Amino acid sequence: MITEEAKAEVFWLAFKGLPKKEQQLVVQKLLQDQEIVEDLLDIALIEPRRSEPSRPLEKYMSEQ
Repeated sequence: MITEEAKAEVFWLAFKGLPKKEQQLVVQKLLQDQEIVEDLLDIALIEPRRSEPSRPLEKYMSEQ
C-alpha cells in the first residue's frame, strides 16, 4: 500500500469509527467547502464510466 493509500485508510477508519452524529457533522463541514463539493461531483460523474474506452475529444464533440 502506498503512503497516500495508507493515510486515506487511516482517515476512513477514523471516520467510520465516529458515532453517526459526528459523521454527519464531518460531512456537513466537507459540504461547506465548494472546492471539495466540485471534486466530489467530478468523481461521482467519472467513476461509473472509468471502464469505458477513451476517445479523442474531437470525436466526442463531433457526435454532439
